[in-house]
Amino acid sequence: MRMPKLFSAVLIAGALCVAASPAMTEDLQKIEKAGKLSIALSGVFPPFSFVDDANKVVGFDVDVGSEIARRLKVEPEIVTTAWDGIIAGLVTGRYDTIIGSMGITDQRKKAVDFVGPYYRSGLGLFVRAGEPTKALAELEGKSIGVTLGETSEKWVREQNKYDVRTYKGLPEMMIDLSAGRIDAMIADDVPVLVAMKTSNAQIKQIKDETLPRFDIGIAIRKNNPELAAAMQKALDDMMADGTYKAISEKWIGSDIR
Repeated sequence: MRMPKLFSAVLIAGALCVAASPAMTEDLQKIEKAGKLSIALSGVFPPFSFVDDANKVVGFDVDVGSEIARRLKVEPEIVTTAWDGIIAGLVTGRYDTIIGSMGITDQRKKAVDFVGPYYRSGLGLFVRAGEPTKALAELEGKSIGVTLGETSEKWVREQNKYDVRTYKGLPEMMIDLSAGRIDAMIADDVPVLVAMKTSNAQIKQIKDETLPRFDIGIAIRKNNPELAAAMQKALDDMMADGTYKAISEKWIGSDIR
């Protein structure tokens, strides 16, 4: 999945200055008093958050955030904002949390705390349905399709073990894989899972931990252990009772936790 770009050093530095001051009141208490949890996301990152035909912000992140709010016994309030200033907006109090497919990085952890991860994303390995392949290691010397110029191409070439076939886009690569013209393909996993949901492509994903993966978390302001614990419990309960799985399958077509 193409993750949103990292913030500039200036924005992170500004956020760090604000985050250095401890919160006077735990954010959980403020949220409960207000009766709402304000949730920031970009609104332009389908299928995680986007504006539908009814001009409503919908998507995987919207549903996850709304369910967490309900489990905190407050109403969700969705706030769309530009991605390049979203952390600064959190630490200055414009909203309570960011549930917007944000990668957990050491740089970001200097400015905010994270709940989760609530899913993992990265490169995925896909083969034809019915193939006995169980791991990437079985494909040495075989043809692997990648999208020209994307992270997948760089990573596969660096391994120097495969016959690399490049494509301009995902649709033609999936067609060639389904038809047996390549042995496998490696690509950002979420776009492929979404495409598989909406097409009849005869392919399947092979879980392989040797491929690069990234933890995606829920950002909150620092010095809020009660809020962190309450949100983590809500998330854990969602995953335990099947609610998370249902949301994931609705928007992605697969359980991506």
